[in-house]
Amino acid sequence: MSALPDTLSFRHALLAIAVMAVWGINFVVIRVGLNELPPLLFATLRFAFALFPAVLFLRRPAVPWSNLAAYGLLIGGGLFGLLYIGMNGHITPGLASLVVQAQVFFTIALAAYLNAERVRPFHIVALIVAVGGLAVIAMHTDGSTTALGLALVLAGAFCWAVSNVVARSAPNVDMLAYVVWASLFSVPPLLAASLAFEGWPAIRDGLIHASASTWCAVFYQSAGNTLFGYAVWGWLLARYSVVAVAPMSLLVPVFGIGASVVWLGEPLQNWKLEAIGLVMAGLCINFMWPKLTAWTAATRAA
Repeated sequence: MSALPDTLSFRHALLAIAVMAVWGINFVVIRVGLNELPPLLFATLRFAFALFPAVLFLRRPAVPWSNLAAYGLLIGGGLFGLLYIGMNGHITPGLASLVVQAQVFFTIALAAYLNAERVRPFHIVALIVAVGGLAVIAMHTDGSTTALGLALVLAGAFCWAVSNVVARSAPNVDMLAYVVWASLFSVPPLLAASLAFEGWPAIRDGLIHASASTWCAVFYQSAGNTLFGYAVWGWLLARYSVVAVAPMSLLVPVFGIGASVVWLGEPLQNWKLEAIGLVMAGLCINFMWPKLTAWTAATRAA
């Protein structure tokens, strides 16, 4: 049973929300990059720039190479390799930002099974409510959101969940250095897959014709999403229980769908609002129930 706190402090909750904003807007940024770059090449560049030049200035964290390799493979080739392929015509950015949050359920289930972390009844209720939001999406697949797109993003979400468990097995390390050095194991398999499935001509043309906005998208992916986002995420996972941290990522779709509506003109149908509402209700139950219980107990004691 974990002795870590299962409720975020207010300051750390704000830090987590900042990461969720960066990650949510990131889905629009991915769409911009995919307009000119093949998906696996785009993912390769993302982790290449997360690795260099930072790796020259940050000491390798004191964790086994196998740990770094597992995290790098899961985040690089697993999560983002699959996510980019899915977003390349199989699922819209806003919905991808929501579906990938299935990692919350995978992460909590893995933590409970592998680490015997406590899952309280209100956690289960919160997750059931949020799952309803994903079910709404599953019932509305169409030309812009396909079954293949859903499957790819869900597979990526599972890879993200396993990477969370891997990162938590390396506590008390510099998470920025951890993310940078783990990228060493993301780049080679992504590059190999790009060469095998996209081919050198597509890689060459993508690099030659990439515009300034595309390179800005790559930089945002590397610096904002990877170095800032995943370093802070890992830092929070090392200090709180999974049930406290993982559900915060359910905020990502709020920023993701909002950014897609504003910048990409993605339609905001009623069923999307229903899905968002269910996911947000689940998050509110998970975050507010312990505080409400504590307040009620204090009131009765007074």
